[in-house]
Amino acid sequence: MHSPPEAVVAHSPLSLDHPREKLRPSDRRGGWEETELSVQDREAPVSRDHERVRAISSLRKSMIRPELGAICGTIAVFAFFLIAAPGSGMFTLQGVMNWGTESAQFAIIAVGACLLMIAGEFDLSIGSMIGFSGMAIALLSAQFGLPMWAAIVVAFALAMVVGAMNGFLVVRTGLPSFIVTLASLFILRGLATFIPISINGSTIISGLKASSQSDWLAPAFGGEVLSGLFTWLARHGIIDTFKAGSKAGQPVVDGIPMLMVWAVVLVIAAHIVLTRTTFGNWIFASGGDANAARNVGVPVNRVKILMFVLTAFCAAVFAACQVLHFGSAAADRGLLKEFEAIISVVIGGTLLTGGYGTVAGAALGAIIFGVVQQGLFFAGVDSSLFQVCLGIILLAAVILNTYIRRLITGER
Repeated sequence: MHSPPEAVVAHSPLSLDHPREKLRPSDRRGGWEETELSVQDREAPVSRDHERVRAISSLRKSMIRPELGAICGTIAVFAFFLIAAPGSGMFTLQGVMNWGTESAQFAIIAVGACLLMIAGEFDLSIGSMIGFSGMAIALLSAQFGLPMWAAIVVAFALAMVVGAMNGFLVVRTGLPSFIVTLASLFILRGLATFIPISINGSTIISGLKASSQSDWLAPAFGGEVLSGLFTWLARHGIIDTFKAGSKAGQPVVDGIPMLMVWAVVLVIAAHIVLTRTTFGNWIFASGGDANAARNVGVPVNRVKILMFVLTAFCAAVFAACQVLHFGSAAADRGLLKEFEAIISVVIGGTLLTGGYGTVAGAALGAIIFGVVQQGLFFAGVDSSLFQVCLGIILLAAVILNTYIRRLITGER
């Protein structure tokens, strides 16, 4: 007998009670849902009080989504700054691009952190990976004379190798990922400081703008898209232009930076993988119940290593965009970004214990992060209070997400 069409698994997304169950990704709980039971279950009647399967209303299904707290938080943050910063320019095109760019930075690294946390692991080396990858691009290009595209490729390869090593050490030694990646944090930050000082006598490498202008790959990270569209809009008076100075007559927004494009692409791709593929099932299973996942054939170790590689890749994307935008690299770039990534993911409803969460929630958490950071400036609030506001938002989001989940699932 088939499960009712409105049924979802009430507890663990993976069960050993029915070894022939077929599972597919569910976007209703950020986990798995049951699609076909064993022959015995199909033949047996399913009682109304069945403890593993229960019908839920459309409202209940919407409330059970992991990103519900982030949705509420996003609405609240926008409403607050609409009241606190009216007429400040925060919601003009230029203002939107400002906080949109900030949000995109957080979203890029939050994507990797989100999938890794759903798989049940942490990566505290994200920030140091940003500094290390950026410095690798700068040194290889400016000091060793490599074409910019080759420097970018090598830097990405180095970052992903380090990510794979982190994952390998975690799954092979059984050490907590917190310890392994904390060690990587110090190692990478130390290398990003020591190597440029040894070669160049400084922790800052500049002058990269010229070498990237004629490069075919550099625009994919440091360029802009739709510049022609914004010029056309400015010419027809649809968007504002600069009134004076060297940019007089030019649109206040030249185009959409590739940083934002990368953020959108990564969020969409990760969401599809997580909710529409078998590999997405494996990610949830690896974080929800690794032993049960292994028993039904999920390659848990491989999944976890690949998630560490993905996190390193996202950090390298961030670094490349940053280096090519500013035309320089510095050893302290990416400082504390690992915590900003984790905070964005947690605000988005992902559990620290793994097996539960969505990329959409992490993206909303990144938007909240960016809006608050820029919103305080537009509201005239001292920027030193940003961390205070961030701590309050994080605590409120975790409490709200926990309350909603317990209310819906009946957990105590």
